[in-house]
Amino acid sequence: MVWVFLAEELQGRKEASGRTGNKNGDGEDLNSRMGNIQTTSAGLSNDAAVNQIQDIISHNPVVIFSKTTCPYCKMAKDLFEGLDVNYTAVELDVKTNGRQFQDVLEQMTGGRTVPRVFINGTCVGGATDTQKLHEEGKLLPLIHQCQMKANY
Repeated sequence: MVWVFLAEELQGRKEASGRTGNKNGDGEDLNSRMGNIQTTSAGLSNDAAVNQIQDIISHNPVVIFSKTTCPYCKMAKDLFEGLDVNYTAVELDVKTNGRQFQDVLEQMTGGRTVPRVFINGTCVGGATDTQKLHEEGKLLPLIHQCQMKANY
């Protein structure tokens, strides 16, 4: 099963849960890296975009920030589908704030290209990085860690 979230849905979930904070998977304060709040022409602050991205990756064990026409994104999705692993796809080319999400992902991960694959809240890189993890026998153990945490 594949989930595609829209920013509006996530904002409602965040408000309902009362979650706040701007930490990455290592507990690092992302505000310290990103500087002051900046607002784009779409009206979404960088802090809001960071919070939405963090909400997505904290609520979903496997997340692929993707574009619908990208062959590398398809390769990453096909890998997880071939392994029968559920993932959440965030299609940046159809999101209202997709370009801003991609800018924030670059600041968070050091890479601007898509896909950006997150497993258990940690960016593992792009499609070739994910494929390499699989070939080295390291991808499934990471995914199993997600499943074990979800069962607790």
